[in-house]
Amino acid sequence: MKYISLIILILFSTLVLAAQKNIVTDTNSVKSIEGIVKKVLQLVSVKKGQQRDWDALTNLFLPTATFTVLNNMDTTNRPVETIGLTEFIVLLHDEYYEQGYLEYEIGKVINEYNGIANVFQSFYGKDSEGAEERGINSFQLVYFENRWWVAHLLWTLESKNEKIPKKYLQN
Repeated sequence: MKYISLIILILFSTLVLAAQKNIVTDTNSVKSIEGIVKKVLQLVSVKKGQQRDWDALTNLFLPTATFTVLNNMDTTNRPVETIGLTEFIVLLHDEYYEQGYLEYEIGKVINEYNGIANVFQSFYGKDSEGAEERGINSFQLVYFENRWWVAHLLWTLESKNEKIPKKYLQN
């Protein structure tokens, strides 16, 4: 049984790596941690009537990437929601985001070691109706094949009771 599991794991890993080799990337944005997290914000943001570059967005993430939101307990009974890359793309097709949503970096702290990195990126967001929000994106990144990949993206919004600490509001 151990051997069957090992064979399945090796086959799956080979398929994922083969799929990633076929991905065309924006070679400049994926060369650095700063570049890839900046590119994610650019591609998630969209003005009303503008089309997102779905291929470019997809190419920043591992095919197995996950996306988790930590919701404010005051506004929902689902404190944590996690989805995959396909579901994240579907979410961004929602009418709310199609009407326009802009997100800007307002601070960033990077920790990196031996091909892995974590970025706490504070952001300011504004939707088409003028509603404003701030929060933190937490990126988990991996470096291989001469580029950075987003493995996981976790985010949460600032609330009246939980303000973003000053250490996350500086670049």
